[in-house]
Amino acid sequence: MNNISCLLCGEKDNFQKTLLNTVESYFSSDKIHIIDSKINTRICDYDTLKTIAEKASGDYVMLVTNTSNMHIMRQAIQRFACVANMSGANMLFSDFNDFERKKLSIHPLCDHHLGCVRDDFALGDILFLRTEALKTAISKINPSLKYGALYALRLEFMKEDSVERVPEPLYSVVKENFTQSGEAIFDYVNPANRDVQIEMEEIFTAYLKEIGAFLKPNFKEIELNKEVFKTEASVIIPVRDREKTIKDAIESVMVQKCDFPFNLIVVDNHSTDGTTKIIKKLKAKYSNIIHLIPESMTLGIGGCWNLGINHPECGKFAIQLDSDDIYNTPFTVEKIVKSFYENSCAMVIGSYQMMNFENQPLPPGVIDHKEWTEDNGANNALRINGLGAPRAFYTPIIRNLLLPNTSYGEDYAVGLALSREYKIGRIYDPIYNCRRWEGNSDANLDINKMNIYNAYKDRLRYFEIKKRLQK
Repeated sequence: MNNISCLLCGEKDNFQKTLLNTVESYFSSDKIHIIDSKINTRICDYDTLKTIAEKASGDYVMLVTNTSNMHIMRQAIQRFACVANMSGANMLFSDFNDFERKKLSIHPLCDHHLGCVRDDFALGDILFLRTEALKTAISKINPSLKYGALYALRLEFMKEDSVERVPEPLYSVVKENFTQSGEAIFDYVNPANRDVQIEMEEIFTAYLKEIGAFLKPNFKEIELNKEVFKTEASVIIPVRDREKTIKDAIESVMVQKCDFPFNLIVVDNHSTDGTTKIIKKLKAKYSNIIHLIPESMTLGIGGCWNLGINHPECGKFAIQLDSDDIYNTPFTVEKIVKSFYENSCAMVIGSYQMMNFENQPLPPGVIDHKEWTEDNGANNALRINGLGAPRAFYTPIIRNLLLPNTSYGEDYAVGLALSREYKIGRIYDPIYNCRRWEGNSDANLDINKMNIYNAYKDRLRYFEIKKRLQK
């Protein structure tokens, strides 16, 4: 314990007395420091981080950022030190226990690697840091940072592959905020966090340049009229068991006003409720609906998309619509197609409004991804957890690439790959309603499912960064 100092960061008025008593029983008084600052392991200003580094002593420092509802096991300190000694890591974090409504459950976190560059990567409430490395890294971090100092610190350590997860619950947290994970996944695009996003982008862009993975906007030229299609555009809806929403989705396509031919390809992935019956009824009403039922029983959303884009009736541009959602204007398809020609791009991404089923706006409101710029969008895409909606593709290119056969992140995977070589067009006016309800695939996700999704996207980033390092 003499080689480890403990820093408690939080608002003094909210410090939990039992936590202080526990820490005082583990550490000598000269090794305990209290910093009156409201931070967490994602948001931290430079001055606070500098103070942490200045007060840190010994070989390691244990940084606690939750001081109101936590219990630390004595074994945690020894275990952190043991793993740090074995791995040589400069930053360690661990799983923990959740006490929620008096029930105990393990809260696992994701493993850390080269692809874990998103700024909202969950580290928990305790960081175990090598003191010498912390003090050295401070000199390399921009002193003007207001939000992203800990993010910058983690990226500094990532250059040496020196961040490790201890896959064991080493402390416990009483959960008081019951925000569902299906809501929290939209935090990174909340307009209220715009200043934070800008700073995080600056930090991440500098990191990519330093490791050699930064992409300059040097896009391949696209000849949009090189191939002949009898249909200009196809809307593609993969669907399974959405009898509550599929009619609204289809009708929002059928009212589109275009001066070119378009169709709708509905890939009905073996629905077991009334979805198939609804689609058949609408197909009898509208001549430009193509109803596909895959032969395979093993397709995810990406696999259904591949079936749709390879159908002989698929148009020059393939446009996404989820079976839960609707186009909020009769000119959505026209705007998207127009954007392809104006920008000579391989992919177009629109903006959407969060809505409920009573057509009332939900927070965070309009999601426009204005953090995307032509110069830096392909780089910043690696930092955030999604690219926006609706998404549309130039069919000849997406047919060569194809989507992963998954039901989460399949669009993100192809978006990253396309952005590496081709220009991506953006529409910043909301043209799409993303409707939230209890049946959404990302609503009320438990931590294990959320980790699976996040870990998959982190692995996609890993593959993409490895590829960009080869350029």
